[in-house]
Amino acid sequence: MRLLIFGLGYTGSAIAAALAPGGWRIAAVTRDGRDDSIAFDDRDRVAFEIAHASHIVSTVAPDDADLILTAYGAELADARGWLGYLSSTGVYGNTGGAWVDETAPIGTGRRTARAEADAAWRALGARVFRLPGIYGPGRSPLDRVARGEARRIHVPGQVFSRIHRDDIVSGVIAGFDAPRGAYNLADDLPAPQSEVIGYACALLGIAAPPLVPLEQADLSPQARAFYSENRRVANGKARRVLRWRPRFADYRLGLRALSASTSPISTSTAPAAASSDQR
Repeated sequence: MRLLIFGLGYTGSAIAAALAPGGWRIAAVTRDGRDDSIAFDDRDRVAFEIAHASHIVSTVAPDDADLILTAYGAELADARGWLGYLSSTGVYGNTGGAWVDETAPIGTGRRTARAEADAAWRALGARVFRLPGIYGPGRSPLDRVARGEARRIHVPGQVFSRIHRDDIVSGVIAGFDAPRGAYNLADDLPAPQSEVIGYACALLGIAAPPLVPLEQADLSPQARAFYSENRRVANGKARRVLRWRPRFADYRLGLRALSASTSPISTSTAPAAASSDQR
């Protein structure tokens, strides 16, 4: 089995690490060819890997357009291997807190390029995994609290869905035998951001920061846009078709497991967060 993975970010690296012990041959493509990966501009080598891969996964988010499809769309259209793409539940836009599943229209939110990439990968026959906010080892509310960076923003009635990185990995692998199409991978308990931060503080024995109304919070335009959407992401299709079950069905389970397994990282040892162009 040969996996070609575009992007070695936070989640992409975890997918590769999960499959490596099973005898998979894994090739990765990155912008600069770091860590023995293939440089994105090495067209002959990338084309060879696309042609010979049994499974291909892209974790790279678009800028104005999807970089992978722009450069290698023709080769991917001819690929014989399984195709997967890590998308975002942001493609659904704001649902006013209502539940949303894969039958909902996409492209109504602020992530136009993401919705276009989502549709383009589905047109190629990919399994598209739509992901909400990702957390996991080294990248969770526990780490933000420990670094003194956590804030509790109060927006009445607003909730967000989340997914533990390990549950993304298990969902993608479960998708290897699944029909083409889109799948939401999310936990079972959408919750307010302020509630999650409060629980992380309780686990660490740290006083929770005060609630700050959104209109009084000094947020960047990008951060403020994040709070403009409100939705609950349904995972019933992934449960039914992929036979996938999130190990961390709510944020409490996920944060407790992270708290028990390791100490939150300090600022000096924290790895850089996954870049905006790859999950």
